[in-house]
Amino acid sequence: MTGTLCASVPGAMAARQHDDQARLRRDAGAITALGVTGVQARAVTGDGRSLTATSGVADLTSRRPVPRNGYFRIASVTKTFVATVILRLAADGGLSLDDTVERWLPGVVSGNGNDGRAITIRQLLQHTGGIHDDYPDFTSARAFHRHRYDAYTPEQIVARAMRHRPDFRPGKKWSYSNTGYVLLGMIIERVTGHPWHQEVRDRIVRPLGLRHTFWPGTSPELPQPHARTYQSFKPGEQPVDVTEQVGSGTNGEAGLVSTTADLNRFFRALLGGRLLPPAQLAQMKQTIPVGKEFEPFMPGARDGLGLFARPLSCGGAYWGHEGGDSGWISAAAVTADGRRSVTVSLSGVFADSTDDVLRVERAMSKLIDDALCPPPNPGRGRR
Repeated sequence: MTGTLCASVPGAMAARQHDDQARLRRDAGAITALGVTGVQARAVTGDGRSLTATSGVADLTSRRPVPRNGYFRIASVTKTFVATVILRLAADGGLSLDDTVERWLPGVVSGNGNDGRAITIRQLLQHTGGIHDDYPDFTSARAFHRHRYDAYTPEQIVARAMRHRPDFRPGKKWSYSNTGYVLLGMIIERVTGHPWHQEVRDRIVRPLGLRHTFWPGTSPELPQPHARTYQSFKPGEQPVDVTEQVGSGTNGEAGLVSTTADLNRFFRALLGGRLLPPAQLAQMKQTIPVGKEFEPFMPGARDGLGLFARPLSCGGAYWGHEGGDSGWISAAAVTADGRRSVTVSLSGVFADSTDDVLRVERAMSKLIDDALCPPPNPGRGRR
């Protein structure tokens, strides 16, 4: 009897792994079925197994397959790295989350009703500072080809925002703010004497052994292997290869390049308590509802400090962040105990309407939920 039981355990584990792998592959295929060029996804199960799935192509010309661990620009997923550094500095006594922006960046947030004396570091972290975003963007294929190598300093980005009145009084509403995280990068440099990306490298990347995570500076290229990404600037327009660009790579809100494996390791370490003391991790997880403009894309989401919480169909919530930039969409998610995680990168996201974006977001959310909510029994699916 004992021998039969022991023999059945490996079989059950193999069946579960097969089901998990098939589910991840199916969900990746559902995303490319919506017109996305390529998808790569990597999940880490509760027992530490790593599962990967790809779908679509990495290049519309050669039709080569999507690499299983390709590099990609993680865009706003960078914000979680920046927030982690800020909270580490708070734990070390280098700053307080209740410090004002003016305390560290005197005179930078001023004019047109903007007042750095009224905005705290905590409000920047949680998108409640009210600063208006005025980010450089590509509005046409011609503009992309003309400006894709342009680089902007953090000071230039903030100066653009200061041309506008605030969107609301600090602390009164929630609205996603890239400029707020640019200011956090500037504060990191003022406190430490080092650029934000150096502090990310020294405090997170090197200790965790994230060998494929780095700040590209003003380089417009990605290392191999990587998928190419595409964007249509008008409905029905031929897609433009937008892979090679500087974009926002010089700024603290969206500057890193990484891989699915590295992002899984980072988020598992963060939620597993390996990067922040318990008090700071608890502050990071203190959430508020997101604004109405985000709710359709992230149903039930709540915003912490550089982390979003989303409900899981199997109960509880997961933590993570999404990012999007010129044809890319990426998302990293991890369960509250840091054991299960999944990262997905989409390349060549063509969206002619809000409905198109919603369909892609829902398909990506399903992939995440399926990866983090395992079926209750080996060999049996939840749906």
